[in-house]
Amino acid sequence: MRLTTKGRFAVTAMIDLALHQASGPVTLAAISQRQHISLSYLEQLFGKLRRNRLVESTRGPGGGYTLGRRASEITVADIILSVDEPVDATQCGGKENCLGEGQRCITHDLWSELNERMVEFMRSVSLQKLVDDQLAKGVVVEPPPSIKRAISSTPVVKPIRVNAPNSVFALAAAAAK
Repeated sequence: MRLTTKGRFAVTAMIDLALHQASGPVTLAAISQRQHISLSYLEQLFGKLRRNRLVESTRGPGGGYTLGRRASEITVADIILSVDEPVDATQCGGKENCLGEGQRCITHDLWSELNERMVEFMRSVSLQKLVDDQLAKGVVVEPPPSIKRAISSTPVVKPIRVNAPNSVFALAAAAAK
C-alpha cells in the first residue's frame, strides 16, 4: 500500500492546525505557508475534513479553521479515511476478484490482513500524540502576528465635502440655472 500526498498532506495540515489553534481559528493560507502545501489543495482537503466533522470553519475577519473535536479524539485513520484515501494493499481493491471472474489471487489474504493491521495502527495513533511528539522534538509554536492599530494623539480630521462644480462645463451649467 502506498499512501498518497492526499493522506500525507491531510495529516500534516491537521497537526499544524492542532498546534496553532490555541490563539484562535487558523487560516488555510497560514497552514499553506508553514507547510508548503498548495492553498487550493488545502481547500479541497479541508472541505472533506469539514464534511466529516473533523474541523469547523469560522467565516469573516479573524476566521479560519479549528478542530471539530479534541485532538485526543481524532485518529490518523479518521483523517486518512475522511479525505477518501484508500487503505488497501490488495490488487483487486478488496473485491476478491484479483484474477477475474470472482477468483482471488493466492496472496489476497496476506494483503487483506495487512490492510486490517494498517487501519488498526492508524486508529491507535491520535492527533494529540502527533502534536505531543512535535512539541517534544522542540517545535516552537509562534503566535500569529497581531494587528496593531495606530493610535494617534491628534484627532483624525475628516476632509470637508464641498458641493461645487468639478469642471468648467459643470460650472457653466450651474451658472445657467
